Amino acid sequence: MRRKRSRLVPKSFRLEEFPHRHSSSRRPPPFMIRLVAFYCLGWFAVVTTLAGHPDATEREFFEAKVRPLLAVHCYECHSSTSDRLQAGLLLDSRQGLVQGGDSGAAIVPGDADGSLLIEAVRYESYEMPPKGKLTAAEIEAFEQWIERGAPWPQEESPAEQVTRPAFDLNQRQSDHWVWDPISPQVVPSVTENSWPRSDLDRFILSSLERAGLHPSRDVDRNVLARRLYFDLIGLPPDPAELAAFLADDHPDAIESLVDRLLQSPHFGERWGRHWLDLVRYAESRGHEFDDDARNAYQYRDYVIRAFNADVPYDQWVREHIAGDLLDSPRLNPIKGYNESILGTGFWFLGEWVHSPVDTRKDETDRFDNMIDVMSKTFLGITVACARCHDHKFDAISTADYYALSGFLQSSDYRQVRFESLEHNRKVADALHKLDAEMRQRLASLGTEGCVTTDESEIPAMPRDAVLVDYSDLGPHDFIQDGFLFGDRPRHAAQIDLDTSGATPTLRLSKRSAASSDPFWNGLKSISGTATHNRGRLSKLPRSGRTLRTPTFTLDNGKVAARVRGRGHVVACVDSHRLIAGPLHGETVQTIEENESWLRIDLSRYVGHRLHLEFTPAENASLEVSCIVQNATPEILKQIEEREQAIEKLVCEHEASLHVFLQQPSEAASQVQAWTEEWANKRAELKTQVQLESHLAMAMVDGTGEDDHLLIRGSSKNPGDLVPRRFLTALVGDSPEPITLGSGRLDLAHQINDPENPLTSRVIVNRIWHHLMGRGIVPTTDDFGVLGERPTHPELLDHLAASFRAQGQSIKRMIRQIVLSRTYQMSSHADPMAIEADPNNQLWHHRPPKRLESEAIRDSLLAVAGTLDRSQFGESIPIHLTAFMEGRGRPSKSGPVDGDGRRSIYTAIRRNFLSPFQLAFDMPVPFSNMGRRNVSNVPAQALILMNDPFVKEQAEKWAQRALVSVPASEPLEARIRWMYQTAFARNPTPQEIEITMGFLTAQSMSRGLEINAPGLWSELAHALVNSKEFIFLK
Repeated sequence: MRRKRSRLVPKSFRLEEFPHRHSSSRRPPPFMIRLVAFYCLGWFAVVTTLAGHPDATEREFFEAKVRPLLAVHCYECHSSTSDRLQAGLLLDSRQGLVQGGDSGAAIVPGDADGSLLIEAVRYESYEMPPKGKLTAAEIEAFEQWIERGAPWPQEESPAEQVTRPAFDLNQRQSDHWVWDPISPQVVPSVTENSWPRSDLDRFILSSLERAGLHPSRDVDRNVLARRLYFDLIGLPPDPAELAAFLADDHPDAIESLVDRLLQSPHFGERWGRHWLDLVRYAESRGHEFDDDARNAYQYRDYVIRAFNADVPYDQWVREHIAGDLLDSPRLNPIKGYNESILGTGFWFLGEWVHSPVDTRKDETDRFDNMIDVMSKTFLGITVACARCHDHKFDAISTADYYALSGFLQSSDYRQVRFESLEHNRKVADALHKLDAEMRQRLASLGTEGCVTTDESEIPAMPRDAVLVDYSDLGPHDFIQDGFLFGDRPRHAAQIDLDTSGATPTLRLSKRSAASSDPFWNGLKSISGTATHNRGRLSKLPRSGRTLRTPTFTLDNGKVAARVRGRGHVVACVDSHRLIAGPLHGETVQTIEENESWLRIDLSRYVGHRLHLEFTPAENASLEVSCIVQNATPEILKQIEEREQAIEKLVCEHEASLHVFLQQPSEAASQVQAWTEEWANKRAELKTQVQLESHLAMAMVDGTGEDDHLLIRGSSKNPGDLVPRRFLTALVGDSPEPITLGSGRLDLAHQINDPENPLTSRVIVNRIWHHLMGRGIVPTTDDFGVLGERPTHPELLDHLAASFRAQGQSIKRMIRQIVLSRTYQMSSHADPMAIEADPNNQLWHHRPPKRLESEAIRDSLLAVAGTLDRSQFGESIPIHLTAFMEGRGRPSKSGPVDGDGRRSIYTAIRRNFLSPFQLAFDMPVPFSNMGRRNVSNVPAQALILMNDPFVKEQAEKWAQRALVSVPASEPLEARIRWMYQTAFARNPTPQEIEITMGFLTAQSMSRGLEINAPGLWSELAHALVNSKEFIFLK
């Protein structure tokens, strides 16, 4: 039986890419192998340990993908809470699964194909669940879990759970440290007062002294320089930069270097990449066809700019949660565009399924990922584990989960015209003021009886069938994509300006309707280059001119909209937008010029929540007066008769108005003058419109909607509505109700609330993790009960309080840590300290760190002199190898060297990830990843030895060396320059001797002169393959 490939290892990753042998023409000579071995083994040995329990990634996968399936489909018949246990089989514990029931063991950990559970869900023997087969993705989740060894979090047995008290949120809150407020910490006294440089050092030294240990010596300055360069900007120091730093004997030399690196434009690229791990950044949607995540790169560029600008973290949180709702958004200091709204793009960076059969389930899965990423990133807790049941360990209820889901129900995805947003908003405000003033002037003619109507004899509206009536909207129900569709709906008999003829004239609106304003015609939206873009909505001309109805639940699928003009309408069902197949095609309809009723058959979506979006065709007009369901001929006729009666009255008054204006009177002349003034001022404003703008994904407000609590997480089993609110453990049982809009701005304020102890602790722990190699809380994304406890809780709170007091500046916190004695310790540990504290929990030395995949690749470009340091813009297409196959494969491959750009600017496509980057543990962008895996596998050595990119850069590095240190200088000078370039240090005499021997032997055996590029490229390739090249001491 064929075993399916794991989704978590994309099909682009194949070990066939790393051949075990060179071609005969490129086989390395024995001496080179000896040289590589010397560097690989000389200074550092990698030690790996196997965890006795599931790690954070395994737990997250189980809680997100496996336990919900068991809860929804299995527990009714196969759990300790079943009314009648079937087949003697318990599936609510690992022990029960392994022990099995009447038919034997349900699973064989490590062998999915040999597990009865997999046979059953595949419908190969037993057919479980009996009500219907699981989807392919759900079956695959079970397969992956079993292949991983069926990891299961430590918890009580089902028998113990049966007698356990009910979920007690308050007790859990009081039992776990993370919910405790951040308290001021007394800086401890220490014996060795000469060692600390800061309070931070005193916390570390105090713990060491209590254990009878001493901190490691200070690191050498050249090692510190390399450490700082990589930690702060992700690039190695150039030999000239290194020499200048080593020659600077000023007492503030280190501070000056730190400040210069913090101000480098490359700082944002380094720390922005850390952040992109948290928000599962990718530029495609994955799933089957890997469709584009349009304009995702705009979010990446926003992140880089924000880190460089040192945006305060509370502002950063606001921009991510509700950047579209800020009264005073942060503007780009150079171009003046709205930066804040770009932060909301993070919500939509996840995987999307094209044309799912069950749109509501698909929505719940998308929301689950969004809640998971948000809660781990900002709060360091696993809220998504409460989707199907109250959290097994933490003070998080299922109601908490669905309260947060309501914020997403109340919000929408958009491609926003962010570059013109603020500029055109000012134009729109001026236009609104102008139109209001002119209508007020003209309304003064009401005493003449020209512009009023009497609707006493007009037929009534069939209210039971009406979904939206634009003649009778609530104050907050007129929703559009920005403000470019038009002002509020026009009412019948409203005075408007008609500029279609040679002379501007006045007219009266014939019916109440939301009408597009021709003032905004001519807009052009610029989207990034499409790679694989099958979504129908992405091909529609929207340009920010979309009218959105309030959200409603459909009772009858026969829907009709009263329209006039040209454009299209989209029925957005369960927030599904990736319409790229035969399903759901009826949700997108074209509106033709001669249509009066647009009929939409939405019968398959009865009972679903949805809204409609109307957009005029390019430079066309469009108006919508009402939308009805149960659109029978009788109902449509009743609405038509009502509109005809209103139009008749309006036409009578309009005729009276025209007669009045044609009379030679001072009032008529005044009206004509006002009309021309109105037209001229509108024309002048029109010249100020910024017509072109790039697009970016963003979140915008929809209708305020609470979500249903789904019983056992099943979209087919909705329970009560849960009011939108933050976590009960942080805001209590009775928070202020949300009465307007989505409430996301309230959510942002609550995440930032000084009474919330999570946000500051989590971010300072992340900063510590990236600088020191391990967080004070090692499980950076899980501060809950299943996470590890802080090794230095007082230090964590000290840093969190300091972070708040210093304006929540990321750069200040980094500066505080890197200038500490703790950060500047050597990686050489005292043997006695290792024996007493083998895992370095007390920080008696600064552990070596392997560079991330991006830093390794960027280092290759930097030492080779081929690095293009330009910033921002569309991503460079991924280089496709012969083994990167499958649906959605980009039609064109990118260059091997990525055009020399930094790795952060290379496209990340979920189904076609870089083999080089995957080999060095770049995370697959599925969910939040605050702590990358650090593996030590043969593929890494193979790829450094054989990858065409590595070989190419080694050759270019050799060419650079030959130019930088010409043949007129001793060979030792060039060797020294290469060591300085690669390792920020001079070679030892032994290393010079070995290298000279290598070059001499190669020169003789290959018949090449000693300065031949081929010899030096072999040396460069050997240096790249050393452990020191990819590790920080």
